[in-house]
Amino acid sequence: MKTRNILTAAVFTLVFGVSSFAQKTVMVGGAAMYPTKNIIENAVNSKDHTTLVAAVQAADLVETLQGKGPFTVFAPTNAAFEKLPDGTVSTLLQPENKKMLQGILTYHVVSGKMNALDIAKAIKMGKGKAMLSTVSGGTLTAWMDGKELYISDESGNKAKVTIADVNQSNGVIHVIDAVLLPKS
Repeated sequence: MKTRNILTAAVFTLVFGVSSFAQKTVMVGGAAMYPTKNIIENAVNSKDHTTLVAAVQAADLVETLQGKGPFTVFAPTNAAFEKLPDGTVSTLLQPENKKMLQGILTYHVVSGKMNALDIAKAIKMGKGKAMLSTVSGGTLTAWMDGKELYISDESGNKAKVTIADVNQSNGVIHVIDAVLLPKS
């Protein structure tokens, strides 16, 4: 049993990297993400997250994500937003769609700090899937395909975690390659 635990720890280290076990500065979008700064203080510096930052500002969620938390944020990249149908982002950023935008953005947030190792443990306990309750009241499903961590929304769309464990002073960010959408 001890050998199995050591093997499991080695696999998690290979899959999720050393950052799962210690907080360190991670590069995202060409910028250092400092574990001593909050989610917003770091996100505004990532060239890969300018659309997300604009959406958070338009949704009036800046103050919330600068708050104490802790939060686990699945952060879609600009490329993820570009996969949405033409005009979707510009429509969501309009003031009259603020509630809808808030719902989509808070669907990417889970209360508490769940690093990749925590998610992997939850997946193991869930026999291959972990159900994560979002701040918006929805559910995300975490699962693995080989060594890759994925998050699925309630409609079955999936996002791959491309950078795990970007630690923040008020939680953790996991960079994802798709926008997750709650059931409408």
